[in-house]
Amino acid sequence: MAINSLKDVYIDQLQDLYSADRQALEATRKLADASTNDELKQALSRGVDGIQRGMETLADVIRAHDEDPTDEFCKGMEGLVKEVKAHVLDADFGDDDARDAMIITQYQRMTHYGLAGYGCVTAFARRLELNDQADRLQECLDHTYEGDRLMSRIAEGGVNAAAAE
Repeated sequence: MAINSLKDVYIDQLQDLYSADRQALEATRKLADASTNDELKQALSRGVDGIQRGMETLADVIRAHDEDPTDEFCKGMEGLVKEVKAHVLDADFGDDDARDAMIITQYQRMTHYGLAGYGCVTAFARRLELNDQADRLQECLDHTYEGDRLMSRIAEGGVNAAAAE
């Protein structure tokens, strides 16, 4: 698709974000399985649910423009998922708390990619006066921020301290 307008940028980035979420979904499931801290495991499970809801929203918005949600592949998230594999899933840890600290690190990196993506598409939707879509995307952005803040609280509230011992 040639990109000739802000609407074209918007659709392209919605599709890219859908792909990013699809890749992050599987990685987050694996991170949840690898975690040992109960609070972290529960937060990652809620993250899986949130990513799925975001994907549903993105698919609805993309289809409203008669486009296919799967027409893009996000190379940025592909790299972040490779980092999850290298730094958590394939890494050798002698300490579960250190693994949990690394899980939070890798999850937040993926989350921050999502924050940037949802922030951009929400701004594009507002500029294009697609207010219903902007409101739905803003909800996804808000939920993503909540998940990021929760991970910071879990890290600062005990995981990092336990890993430092």
